[in-house]
Amino acid sequence: MKQTKLIARILKRVTTLAALTGIAILAACTGNKKTSATETADGTLYREKYRSQIHFTPAEHWMNDPNGMVYYRGEYHLFYQHYPEKSVWGPMHWGHAVSRDLVHWEHLPIALYPDSLGYIFSGSAVVDWKNTSGLGTPDNPALLAFFTYHNPEIEKAGGIDVESQALAYSLDNGRTWTKYAGNPVLKNPGIRDFRDPKVFWHEDSGQWIMSIAAQQVIHFYGSKDALNWTYLSEFGQGVGCHEGVWECPDLFPLPVQGTSETKWVLIVNINPGGPAGGSATQYFVGHFDGKNFRSNQQESRWMDYGKDNYAGVTWSDAPDNRRILIGWMNNWQYAGEKPCVKWSGACTLPREMGLVKSGNGYLLTSVPVKELDKLQGETATWDKLKVEKSFDLAKGLPFAQAPVKLTFSLKEQPGSSLADKYGICLKNKQGECMIVGYDNRNKLFYIDRTNATGETFSDKFACIHSAPYQVQPDGTEWEVVIDVSSLELFVDKGRLVMTDVFYPSEPFDKMELFTKDGVATFSNVSVTQLKSIW
Repeated sequence: MKQTKLIARILKRVTTLAALTGIAILAACTGNKKTSATETADGTLYREKYRSQIHFTPAEHWMNDPNGMVYYRGEYHLFYQHYPEKSVWGPMHWGHAVSRDLVHWEHLPIALYPDSLGYIFSGSAVVDWKNTSGLGTPDNPALLAFFTYHNPEIEKAGGIDVESQALAYSLDNGRTWTKYAGNPVLKNPGIRDFRDPKVFWHEDSGQWIMSIAAQQVIHFYGSKDALNWTYLSEFGQGVGCHEGVWECPDLFPLPVQGTSETKWVLIVNINPGGPAGGSATQYFVGHFDGKNFRSNQQESRWMDYGKDNYAGVTWSDAPDNRRILIGWMNNWQYAGEKPCVKWSGACTLPREMGLVKSGNGYLLTSVPVKELDKLQGETATWDKLKVEKSFDLAKGLPFAQAPVKLTFSLKEQPGSSLADKYGICLKNKQGECMIVGYDNRNKLFYIDRTNATGETFSDKFACIHSAPYQVQPDGTEWEVVIDVSSLELFVDKGRLVMTDVFYPSEPFDKMELFTKDGVATFSNVSVTQLKSIW
């Protein structure tokens, strides 16, 4: 066993080194061995300090953007930016995992390695059902993966054409991948930041559409065969936030809840410029005709007002016309500095996207996928809890520790007024805390993690950030999903979302409802145990 592991480590190092120098390596060198969730030399894998228990994480070392999400033959494929040698950013590969339920994940071998054309940056994957590329057959359509080549040699030499778009394909359910011989399929047009191809089939115009982040706008390209691409249009000049580079776009249609209307949503990730500082995701709602995306929206709308949801894009071909998104639960302000050693990076919960009318515009909503219910264990409920100062929900409930889901509703009672502030506070014996609250005077949700870490690793981490929100007369509903080192808040069925990570010196063992300057009655309170996916 020791000899086998030693050989595997040597092969991995040789493969990575060869890929970076452009030397071809036989597929046998990478192996086809699956990484099991129970596979560990010291019995601690997936139980390390800060390791997420209900969120996807790599078995070891670095991950950032989710890539190439596609559903095919009963499996949700999740690829991701991965450096397999260290728990910091490095030469990018595509890591790979699959799931049948969006909750439990099986690690597979690395799908794409760097080569002489560059590192393997972000992209997308689709099923070529019509065999437009000719790379598969009608009976066995090819999975097509589009990705950005980032050439470090051109970058080092000060060149502009650092990034180009390339293609790989699979004929065995995504288990092995062949890079297209004619790469790159889309050369650099003279733009320094030109990356993250998101591709889908547009039935009305009978072509593939590729969205590309090009500095601070989105370029759209069309293709009949997924191999030869023609420039169509661009979007973004003078609209939205431009404080950072635009990245990881996604364009898709969504029905407007409660109407017969369908609108197109363009997601644009940006770094920096987010509402909480650093990286974040803005979106635009409009119309797409097969060539142009148009929107009357001028200002940024943010998909998530927290600090730690970035590079989110959606699955292609998800069943039942579901639009499911997953993001990277991190922020580029401190991504490489956080206190994780064996691995680094986690994904958000997969989220079901929706669209609702809001004033004169539209609001993109997101909630945890229904499959999360598979993890539910014990539950405690309270019909009403009148709280003045604090009430510890975890007291006397051994299962009320992360991972856990907390839900409740709040409504101002006739003849009384709500407290100035109210919400939840996670605490431990060291006096560290993580606060999620609503400021009733200023009409905003906020997260305070100024004391939510046991060590200082970045001056950008400790902070208080907020999101404007007007509670409606019929009250508000909270859903809070808490993992070992993260918290995701969903308000009123995902009309407002905030995602943040935290790193206390020891686990939070108190879960308090709190009020400040007044009283609040929390209704329909439930605390539900969530079982580990590992």
